[in-house]
Amino acid sequence: MSVSTNTTGIHHISITVNNFDVSKEFYTKLFGYLGGQVLMEMRGPPHKHPDGRMMLFAFGTFMIGVWEAAPENRDKVFDRYSVGLHHFALAVESRAAIDEVHRLLVADGVNILDAPAEYPYAPGYYAVFFTDPDGIKLELVHM
Repeated sequence: MSVSTNTTGIHHISITVNNFDVSKEFYTKLFGYLGGQVLMEMRGPPHKHPDGRMMLFAFGTFMIGVWEAAPENRDKVFDRYSVGLHHFALAVESRAAIDEVHRLLVADGVNILDAPAEYPYAPGYYAVFFTDPDGIKLELVHM
């Protein structure tokens, strides 16, 4: 049996972080710059551990979850070249928005991997690349 359908977009993505408090501050600030809203924050189930924390940010039609790593996994270092997530990119409305968020990220001391520029991935591909506190690579892009 086969199904014929089309996706209507990405509903949500969730990432796992080592230090929830540090990442909460980072993502609340970053996503605030980008128009994201904290939808919810909770402790316990559905988390694996009774005291595990998570929060969910809403961006209109999609969401991003931030989950606290299980205690036994908090010493692991993120490697984007291992199996799993390499990075994720958020589309923004203009090059000027990328430049402004870049300025704010620099002022916040965020690790910038590649400054705002046009990259050869597609015509007009303008982006900035940076990492979160766990080294997860993030990108803001305008095309």
